[in-house]
Amino acid sequence: MTRKFTFLGTATSSGVPVLGCDCPTCTSSDPRDRRQRSAALITLAAGRILIDTPPEIRYQLLQVHATDSLRELPIRAVLYTHHHADHIFGFDDIRGLCRIIKDALPVYCREDTAQFIRHTFAYAFDERLAAWPPGLVPRVSIHCFTDGEPFTILGQTIVPIALEHNMPVTGFRLGELAYLTDVGSIPDESWQYLEGVRILILSCLRPEKPHPGHITLQEALAIIERIKPQRAYLTHLGHEMKHARISQQLPAGVMLAFDGLSFEF
Repeated sequence: MTRKFTFLGTATSSGVPVLGCDCPTCTSSDPRDRRQRSAALITLAAGRILIDTPPEIRYQLLQVHATDSLRELPIRAVLYTHHHADHIFGFDDIRGLCRIIKDALPVYCREDTAQFIRHTFAYAFDERLAAWPPGLVPRVSIHCFTDGEPFTILGQTIVPIALEHNMPVTGFRLGELAYLTDVGSIPDESWQYLEGVRILILSCLRPEKPHPGHITLQEALAIIERIKPQRAYLTHLGHEMKHARISQQLPAGVMLAFDGLSFEF
């Protein structure tokens, strides 16, 4: 079965360009240096799976809809890596996805993210609105996973992988592909789930300066060297990561992702 992975957004929480910044990346004319907050789309034969709902998710999905109809192959589930604002504050736009499928949308997340969703978007769970037609409010069914325990969506087995950020976050493995974003470190018990990965997608905030919740380029390259995938894509990029300049420094098989990039796996 042919599957497709699409980067909807590849930026860190500030987006690129950063407001008020005149650095070489923020003023670049290279379209690969214009990045929206991180999200991804998995396309399967039976439908699509969305990873995270950043504030720009409506615009990101309209870009997909322009060439490949979401009505013909709808989004059937959402995976959440964690509940920081840049990964979840487009939640309200799920209502448009509910309108397409005319039903509640399954959401898969950790228990702490589920609690955040129910509290922050309480109106979506208001029983007084339960009779409203799909699409007027986001209607979801929440399924809480446990890191390391596989589950299945649309016939695809997904393994949630525990990661450390400045809070617990979750990466996802789908067959030969692993998507790891907002990585500050990989716990010892999680490496077993990365054995045999052929396509690795890994966050990388900036080239050198350490960050308490994100790995640097050198740390990302060390992880890639340990996993030894055939291909690796770096995402969740800050504005220090100018596409053309950083790309020249990368070893064979490692590349910077950019918004709209797709590949089959």
